[in-house]
Amino acid sequence: VFLGNGPSGICLSYLLSGYTPYFKRDALHPHPILQRKLEEAPDVSILDQDLEYLSEGLEGRSHSPVALLFDTLQRPDTDLGGTAESVLTWWHEPDRAIPHLVLGRSAPGGAWQSIEGSMVTLSRGEWMGLPDLLFKDWLKQKRRGLRNNRATAEDIAQYYQHYVMKKGLQKNFRCGTVVTSVRKVSAEGVSSHTQKDLQENGDSLWSFNEKSTEVFQVDGFFKNVKGDKEPFSVYAENVVLATGTYDSPTWLGVKGENLSYVHHKLSALEEAVKNNSIGIMSDPVLIVGAGLTAADAVLFAHHCNIPVLHVFRRRVSDPGLIFNQLPKTMYPEYHKVHQMMKEQSAACAGPYECYVSLPEHHVLSFGKDKKCVFQDKNGCQKVYKISMALVLTGSNPNLSFLPNNGIDLAMDSDQPVNSKRNPIDVDPFTYECTQEKGLYALGPLAGDNFVRFVQGGALAVASSLLKKANKNPP
Repeated sequence: VFLGNGPSGICLSYLLSGYTPYFKRDALHPHPILQRKLEEAPDVSILDQDLEYLSEGLEGRSHSPVALLFDTLQRPDTDLGGTAESVLTWWHEPDRAIPHLVLGRSAPGGAWQSIEGSMVTLSRGEWMGLPDLLFKDWLKQKRRGLRNNRATAEDIAQYYQHYVMKKGLQKNFRCGTVVTSVRKVSAEGVSSHTQKDLQENGDSLWSFNEKSTEVFQVDGFFKNVKGDKEPFSVYAENVVLATGTYDSPTWLGVKGENLSYVHHKLSALEEAVKNNSIGIMSDPVLIVGAGLTAADAVLFAHHCNIPVLHVFRRRVSDPGLIFNQLPKTMYPEYHKVHQMMKEQSAACAGPYECYVSLPEHHVLSFGKDKKCVFQDKNGCQKVYKISMALVLTGSNPNLSFLPNNGIDLAMDSDQPVNSKRNPIDVDPFTYECTQEKGLYALGPLAGDNFVRFVQGGALAVASSLLKKANKNPP
């Protein structure tokens, strides 16, 4: 059972549906050592090879060796701006398929289904693609091109849904499900009829390994056509956590943050503009944060001529600021926000109307009268009247369905799970949780935050599950 139907869950479903990657004969990989290793066993699928051996010595933009391996097999020279073809060929071997269920709240695509459709992705469009269906080829069928090599969130969401249908994976997906509990139970008390809850045809796909003494019980509910909640329970020897990190926006923890004009999602600003509750003549909208979501909010407000007060803790020149890591030519709109942050602080008027930045400031409190108190690095306080506040300082995964919110599984088991600071502790070549055998974590939960890199985790999990199921040929 996989929890989460975003890119990680879709990719893993593909790999467990009998789709098997092999090194393409006569292919030439630009990395000579990897090429030599691939030539050693051309008839053995990548899933059945030693992933640690293949990935040794690879370098790139991810800390995960398997993520770098699968990425470079699919996009050999992409970081050098090249367009070399994948060195993989895919064979469908149905006898190697492993029965599985993918549970998700919305349509396949996960968080991509809820992102404002016109938003442009941070990653280049081709990096958003899944195995054996090039994103740019799919886009061509829609008679569209990539703007500045990047795609809209709507395109990505539609592509993921199309991928599931095109690859025939939909029978494994149950959308509209909410998981409320995952726990270990004794295998003895589990009878086969309980497995039919979520299976459309009612045939039992499930046979437990006779050696299993414990299995996972996954409880939850799904919404039927009438909107009623119908409970379900399924049992599985292995559970894959792929729920991403967008469930719970981070709060500042200051007085007044629960007032109705303080929001933690960009969609609140879009709603307010749509229903004309804010406009050109309003008091400024406060945007807190210096990441890409905050930048998207600044751009959206600027586009609608809505005055903005932009508050963030870091210096504008801080190398840790994401804007200082993005190439200007590829990200002109984010470069513009960075310029505004630099040139238009409250201390000195600049060329941009309707925008004021307060670098190295933090919020002390939100008042009922919509007056907000800030403090700078020297302890000086300022008060501004605002129309609404957007606190966009990141998000945390919601793992409330796990015992102790999953904290025991994290690298630091005293702190909540966080994709950037405290991911779930997994084996780097199987992605199995070190603290709980049979439980796997993928994507942001395991510290992989880009679509191009979550796929290596899926490769590692698929390889591990095939070994457990004895479906790896010798």
